[in-house]
Order: sequence, then C-alpha cells, then structure tokens
Amino acid sequence: MKQSLILTTIVVLLNINNVFAGKIILKSGNLTDLKSQKNIIVLFDYSDMKVGKNLTEEDYVNQKVNERNEKSQGSGESWKSGWINARKDRYQPKFIELFNKQTNKHSLTVSETGDSQYTLIVKTVYTEPGFNVGVWRERARIDFVFLLVETSNPTKIIAELSADAIPGGQAMGYDFDSGSRIAESYAKGGKMLGQFILDSIK
Repeated sequence: MKQSLILTTIVVLLNINNVFAGKIILKSGNLTDLKSQKNIIVLFDYSDMKVGKNLTEEDYVNQKVNERNEKSQGSGESWKSGWINARKDRYQPKFIELFNKQTNKHSLTVSETGDSQYTLIVKTVYTEPGFNVGVWRERARIDFVFLLVETSNPTKIIAELSADAIPGGQAMGYDFDSGSRIAESYAKGGKMLGQFILDSIK
C-alpha cells in the first residue's frame, strides 16, 4: 500500500512537470507593447548556464577537453572552440530564422543589430547536449528564460517568459554531432516564442 502510494505520487509529479515542459510560460508582465513594433533587438546570454548533470559550463567544458585530449592530444581544444563558436554560427541564426518565420505575418522581426525600443534577451539556463551512438540516443534539451526589456534601460523588464526542456534532434536520427541537436532546440525555441508573441498581440 505504501509503495503504491509512493509510485502514484511520483507519477503525479512527473505529469505536473510534463504539463509545463516544452511550453512557453508568461511569468510576468505582458507583450501588448509589441503590437506597434516592427523590429526587436535580440541578445543571447549564456552566463551561469548549467550543462549535463547540473555542471557549470566551465566544469563541463574542462571535463570534455580532458577526455578528448586523453584520446588524441589537441583534440580537446578543437572541441572547445567548436562548442563556443556554434553559438554564433549555428544556434543563434537558427533561433532568429525560426522566430522570424512565425512573426513575419505581423511584420515583426528580431535581429542582432539595428535600432529598437525593445530588446529580447534570450538566456540559456540549462543545456542537455544529448547523445547519439546509433542504436541508443537522447535528444538535446534546453531551458530558456526570455526577458523583454527597454533597450535604453535594460533593467526595466516589460515581460519575463520561460520555456523548459525544449527538445532538439534530427527527425531521421542523423544527429551524431551534439551541435546539430542543440541547434534544433534553438530553432524550436525560436519558433515557439515567435508563435506565442504572435498569438499575444493579435
């Protein structure tokens, strides 16, 4: 009886978590001011990001660099460079592209340059890179916090949103590179946020 109650409690808690996983949640403020906007500046923030088994990014990167250098000297530094460069080369463009595909119906876009009354800060709180070893794979997952702030006064938060466990992976399973999985999480995050904003300002 006791074990049955414990199992039921665990299932309920998991179901509660699943309700919010993979969804955009408006935590505070509102998005109505975006109705009159045509462009929003977007900034990406990776500070204080946790990775994998709740490691700091520094610890995660050092661990991976050491593992790779043990197998092939110098390969760790090459991996580290790819880990950092993927943000600007892959993740951020994917987020922007998919966001804009959703919001162009309202003639609203985000860009990393230009002038705008508002700035969208895309903060990556947690990254699970996932893995793919052929017969066994796990999709990437990203936890985001989105802050809409005044460009001239970034401490003034207009709205705060969040999205947890946004999945990423190639449909056909050819995502052996962690970067390709993570990029799809950013693409999905951009698409979801774009649609959420569009629905909010109709």
